[in-house]
Amino acid sequence: MPLLEVKGLCKNFGGLRAVGDLSFSVEKGEILGLIGPNGAGKTTAFNMIAGYFPPDKGEITFKGTPITGLRPWDICQRGIVRTFQLSKPFGELSLIENVMVGGFAATSDRKAARQKAEEVLAFLAMSEQMDVEAHNLTVFDRKKLELGRALATTPELLLLDEVVAGATPNEADDMMALIRRIRENGVTVLIVEHVMKVIMGLSDRVVVLNYGEKLADCSPEAAACNPDVLKAYLGDRYVGAASSSP
Repeated sequence: MPLLEVKGLCKNFGGLRAVGDLSFSVEKGEILGLIGPNGAGKTTAFNMIAGYFPPDKGEITFKGTPITGLRPWDICQRGIVRTFQLSKPFGELSLIENVMVGGFAATSDRKAARQKAEEVLAFLAMSEQMDVEAHNLTVFDRKKLELGRALATTPELLLLDEVVAGATPNEADDMMALIRRIRENGVTVLIVEHVMKVIMGLSDRVVVLNYGEKLADCSPEAAACNPDVLKAYLGDRYVGAASSSP
């Protein structure tokens, strides 16, 4: 049984279909990349899975139980948590206080939440910054803090939305290493990312979206050779030129 299963998911905004008849599954222990050009419907799909948008049609099941239409906090308590592309920490709070906010999703005990936050910050190699106010962080450290708040909820499925956006190559490598360690600790990962080095280096499998519909569900290597995927990303002219080259 898949950990997460999406069946026939649809979402319209007025006359615009953002996601149409989307179906895919995520197996326990895998890293699945959700990719596609800008406007393909990736973040909308994330928002429906995490409970921020109700789907117009379709069903979402987690560990065999329907979660369609549940509120974000209920879905979080069931073991699914997401990060956001634009990190917005509580600027006047310290790092440990920010991470404790995530910890309170799993416990009402302040001591337990602080202990969990300390463990998460140690995992992220940010223990020395725990008393720093969040507004003093670099962009990349804000991304790590966003990840830390998510991990403090003790998720089984982690939805990552462009966690290396704006990162330097070295920072992207550091984030990839963190995501691998998260998976080694038993957390399944569904990741939206535009940086192909990250997707190719991390994903066991990718689901490719275009105009809200599934274009491919395959290995990253197979997606990179798929003419329909190349056309969606690069356009007919490039694909036609590439196919006619000697």
